[in-house]
Amino acid sequence: MSPTLNVKGQESGTARVLGSGASGVAELLVFHPVDTIAKRLMSNKAKASASSLSSIIFREHATAPLGRRLLSLFPGLGYAAGYKVTQRIYKYGGQPYFNDVIKRNYATEFTNTFGERKGKLMMQAAAGSLTGIGEVVLLPLDALKIKRQVNPEAFRGRGVVRIFLEEGTTLYRGWGWTMARNAPGSFALFGASAVTKDYLFGVTDYHKATWSQNFVASIAGAVASITVAAPLDTIKTRIQNANFEHKVSGMTVVRDLLKEEGATALFKGLTPKLLVVGPKLVFSYTLAQSLIPWFSQYV
Repeated sequence: MSPTLNVKGQESGTARVLGSGASGVAELLVFHPVDTIAKRLMSNKAKASASSLSSIIFREHATAPLGRRLLSLFPGLGYAAGYKVTQRIYKYGGQPYFNDVIKRNYATEFTNTFGERKGKLMMQAAAGSLTGIGEVVLLPLDALKIKRQVNPEAFRGRGVVRIFLEEGTTLYRGWGWTMARNAPGSFALFGASAVTKDYLFGVTDYHKATWSQNFVASIAGAVASITVAAPLDTIKTRIQNANFEHKVSGMTVVRDLLKEEGATALFKGLTPKLLVVGPKLVFSYTLAQSLIPWFSQYV
C-alpha cells in the first residue's frame, strides 16, 4: 500500500508522503506538550485538585522555573516523532485505500442496506474503522512515547534498539484494547466528518470541500472520535505506562479503576484533549493540503 491522501490531482506519492509527514512533524512540535499533559492526567490515580495539579503535570519540575517546566512537557520527543509522523502518513493514506477497497467489493451491499447517500457515509466510516484497527502495527512506538511521558524510569538508561531487542512482544502490550479503542474512534472520526460535509454543507464530493467546511467537519469528527474512544484510551494508556516487566491485564485495570476512582475516571484527560482537537486537526489538515501541492512541483 502506497500512502496517498484521498484527494484528486497530479500529486505524486512522494509529494503526499512528504506533505503529510511534514504536517505531522509540525503538529508534534506544537501539540506534544498538550498530549503529555493529557497522558499524565489519565495516568494519575490520586484525586486531582487545584493544589496538586502542578505536581501531576510537571512532576519533579513543579517548582522549577517556567522554562524548565515547559521543557519537561517534551519527554520522549524522539519516540513521539517516529510515531506521529508514521501515524499521520498511514492515517492519510490508509483510510482512502480501505475506502477504495470497500467501494470496489462491497458498494452494492452498503447501498442496499443503508441507501445510496447513507451507504456512502457508512463506507467512509467503515474504512476509517479498518484504518484504526491497522494502526496496531505502530503500537511499539506509541508505547515508548507514553512511557517516556509518564514513566521514564522504565527505560533505566537503555536506548531504543536495546529496548526493542530485550522487550520484544511486550511492546505490543494492550494491543487488543488499542484495536478496541481505534475501531469505534476512527469510525466516529471519518463518519462524523463525512456526515458534517454531506448534511450540513451539502458537499457530495468530499474532495471539493472548502477550507472552512473541512475546518468544521474536522472538529465534528475529532470531537466525536475522542469522546467515543476516551474510556478505552485511558485503559490502554495505563496498560502501556507500566514497567516493562509488570504485566497487567486490561480487565484488572478496569476493575481497579472503577473500584478506587469511580466510572468518571474513564474520562480523565478528556478536557485537554477536546480543547486541542479543533486547532490540532485543522492545523495538520490545512498544512498537509498546502505542502503536498508545493512538494509536487519538485518531486
